[in-house]
Amino acid sequence: MDDLEKAILISFDESGTLDSGLKSQAVTFCQQVKENPSICSICIEKLCFCELFQVQFWCLQTLHEVIKVKYGSMSLEEKSFIRKSVFSMACFEGFDDKCTVRVLESPAFIKNKLAQVFVTLIYFEYPLIWSSVFLDFLPHLSKGAVVIDMFCRVLNALDDELISLDYPRTQEEVAVAGRVKDAMRLQGIAQIVRAWYEVVSTYKNSDPELCTSVLDCTRRYISWIDIGLIVNEVFLPLLFELILVNGSPEQLRGAAAGCVLAVVSKRMDPQAKLSLLKNLQISRVFGLISEDNDSEFVSSIATMLTGYAVEVLDCSKRLVSEDAKVVSIELLDEVLPTVFYVIQNCEVDATFSIVQFLSGYVSNMKTLSQLRDQQLFHISRILEVILTQIRYDPTFRNNLDVLDKIGLEEEDRMLEFRKDLFVLLRNVGRVAPEITQSFIRNSLAIAVASSSDRNVEDVEAALSLLYALGESMSDGAMRAGTGLLGELVTELLSTRFPCHANRLVALVYLETIARYMKFVQENTQYIPLVLAAFLDERGIHHPNIHVSRRASYLFMRVVKLQKSNLVPFIEMILQSLQDVVARFTSMNVGSKELAGSEDGTHIFEAIGLLIGMEDVPLEKQSDYLSSLLTPLCQQVETSLMNAKVLSPEESPAKIANIQQIIMAINALSKGFSERLVTASRPAIGLMFKQTLDVLVQILVIFPKVEPLRSKVMSFIHRMVDTLGASVFPFLPKAMEQLLAESEPKEMVGFLLLLNQLICKFNTLVWDILEEVFPVIAGRVFGAIQRVAGSIPETNTEEFRELQELQKTLYTFLHVITTHDLSSVFLSPKSRDYLNPMMQMLLHASCHHKDILVRKAGVQIFTRLIKDWCTGPYGEEKVHGFQSFIMDAFATNCCLYSVLDKSFEFGDANTLLLFGEIVMAQKVMYEKFGNDFLAHLISKSFPSAHCPQDLAEQYCQKLQGGDIKALRSFYQSLIESLRVQQNGSIVFR
Repeated sequence: MDDLEKAILISFDESGTLDSGLKSQAVTFCQQVKENPSICSICIEKLCFCELFQVQFWCLQTLHEVIKVKYGSMSLEEKSFIRKSVFSMACFEGFDDKCTVRVLESPAFIKNKLAQVFVTLIYFEYPLIWSSVFLDFLPHLSKGAVVIDMFCRVLNALDDELISLDYPRTQEEVAVAGRVKDAMRLQGIAQIVRAWYEVVSTYKNSDPELCTSVLDCTRRYISWIDIGLIVNEVFLPLLFELILVNGSPEQLRGAAAGCVLAVVSKRMDPQAKLSLLKNLQISRVFGLISEDNDSEFVSSIATMLTGYAVEVLDCSKRLVSEDAKVVSIELLDEVLPTVFYVIQNCEVDATFSIVQFLSGYVSNMKTLSQLRDQQLFHISRILEVILTQIRYDPTFRNNLDVLDKIGLEEEDRMLEFRKDLFVLLRNVGRVAPEITQSFIRNSLAIAVASSSDRNVEDVEAALSLLYALGESMSDGAMRAGTGLLGELVTELLSTRFPCHANRLVALVYLETIARYMKFVQENTQYIPLVLAAFLDERGIHHPNIHVSRRASYLFMRVVKLQKSNLVPFIEMILQSLQDVVARFTSMNVGSKELAGSEDGTHIFEAIGLLIGMEDVPLEKQSDYLSSLLTPLCQQVETSLMNAKVLSPEESPAKIANIQQIIMAINALSKGFSERLVTASRPAIGLMFKQTLDVLVQILVIFPKVEPLRSKVMSFIHRMVDTLGASVFPFLPKAMEQLLAESEPKEMVGFLLLLNQLICKFNTLVWDILEEVFPVIAGRVFGAIQRVAGSIPETNTEEFRELQELQKTLYTFLHVITTHDLSSVFLSPKSRDYLNPMMQMLLHASCHHKDILVRKAGVQIFTRLIKDWCTGPYGEEKVHGFQSFIMDAFATNCCLYSVLDKSFEFGDANTLLLFGEIVMAQKVMYEKFGNDFLAHLISKSFPSAHCPQDLAEQYCQKLQGGDIKALRSFYQSLIESLRVQQNGSIVFR
């Protein structure tokens, strides 16, 4: 063993016992040897004499690398030497008489590496230099299995490395692959196919493993060789003989089926393809499907038949002649029963492609005016297939019911798996609605009567079909109960399923009822059945918490849709929900039970929608509302009185309890309109005012508990919409408490509340704003400046909160100015903040990275100019404002910021900003007159090196009435100035 062999062994060592330094030295030594000009000779010599597999692999790998990289610079002698050596090794010959080692006697991974080297030579030399490579190889196949196997490996490697389109290829590789295929078609492929046939005929009994390799190789090439080489009176019968012979190894039979699949999948003229498919007489293999459903051979037959069916369907779509249509229909009718059997009984990977095929088959039916009896029968079979496939495995029943980790994974898997099947169902429902509805009705009846060990899965699957069918139905069809739909919904509502305690069954049952509520809306006689389903143990009172919560949400949706029809049932509904409501009014609700669950509040929203209608008599409405609000408010008041004596252990539970009550009251109030509580029934409004008064106290007792603050804030938002202007007396106290905390997150919420008030009440909130604006400005402006001055890389939670506050503040200022409230900025209390605000707005209008914020800034300035500047000859409302606008805003924002190349005219939002900037200049001219024009001509444009004639043209456009022309001219002016600029404008 020489040094190179030792180094190779050390570098390949994976035992972990060798010193890492030694291994590193070995790798370096091997790398140095690779740089030797005679490396190819060294490698070939080692392959002739060394039996160590690591050395053989290293030498072949090195040869492969060297040929790929250095082939162009090799001498003709070296190329010839490598070619002869590699060919001799592949043909089981020694390169010379001294060779003692045969590479073909080595393990498979060595032979595969040799095949890779061989293919690299083909890449560079075939057909221009080594045109006879395949013909040279074929005579050596007579040496037996070892050379035949190597020949297959070379052809497989050629497909993997160059021809196959399953891998991404460079443009050069695609060109070489085309050259190789063209040359093989002209010379070699016919002889290769003949060799494949002879090998399989000769060895099919004595060496089926070798024949399997040959057929796997054949399959790869069928897609691009002349189909006549395979589809003839010799080769094709051999393939079917192998498939049909009982007792032959499954792998060999499966490989033959793979070749037939390649034949039927080959791209060709549709008429020729249809003739080919007909002549295959594929029905002779149908019986093989029932041999052993789980075997690999049956899987390959199933895949072959699916591929055949797909191709027949494709031909029927592409051919227009009646004769061709008849043939394709006959072939489909022949193969479909077997396809149905495959998907229902065989464990195959072809399931997804079969579903795709069936979807294509059904879609094809949409073009037919009338379906034949045989097609209607196929539709029924397709529905059976769907039902079988969507059924859960009973093995997971308990996991799915308690929804543990395994159950959750299975539910997610089935959710994804069912998507395509439900798409198929909806397509079937459109093509054959009567058959689909009849099938679902029968499935439900059979499921209910089925044995208990299958009952759960059968019922869930049948209900899921009915639910999915609803997605394809129009509102009109659903309301009318088209076809058997009325009967189906009636059966759904009146049937008591014995497995209703199961989570999956209960959920899909309720979802299905909710889906078909438009039918019930037109057929109100079913309302009692709907209410019973939601209010008894099948729905809101179901023992499974997941079901009861979902039922609460769905019930709320039902009430929204049906509330006018539910007035006679309000008393009964409220009685049924007493225990559910009591859970919220109990002082013993643990925080653990409440954690993360707002679903329970859907019940209160449903109740609010019911009792908030004007159809309910005032006296009853007052009683209903009082019976709900009074205990909830009492509970809050009790908690607030006891807050100071709460232990640390009790406090979280009580806070969670109060939080849940606020959410319940908030949800309840959604059913009451502003008109009802303020105009028609003020007594109801009084109850909500009293409730608001109680809940505002929470901010006093728990000023720093953020979840409570946010929930109270949310309720105030709700009361602004519900109580209208009568909410005003409660706002000062609420504002005072909400302003007590100045953290960015809390301030964002407060500003959003003010925005709502301004948008709803406009100038009525002037007094409130006069009080709060100085406080907001004092706290927020300084924080905002910190954001503006921070480096872009800053990305802490605090920084993100400040950014959010900044954006909300600009929106707040925008809302103030656009609702005739800009005079608030000029009040004595706010006057000190005017200059900082102007500077902040100017900076935002010029530099903010969010274009929409910049646009808002420009709009604010435009509105302030309109409000504070009376006209060219009027007095200034705000001393120095006009000078600031012309010197700072008009120049920095309207000119310099637009000149910056970061201002992209190709961006839609930037164009909107540009439009606002042009509009601002138009307003400045209207308000400042010739003073503004003089400023542009003498100061702004000269500072930007703008030619005098262009500046004067722009001023003329500004004085005109065509805003579109002004905008267009200003854009061209800016773009021309950018071209002229030598250096960037320094922003003032």
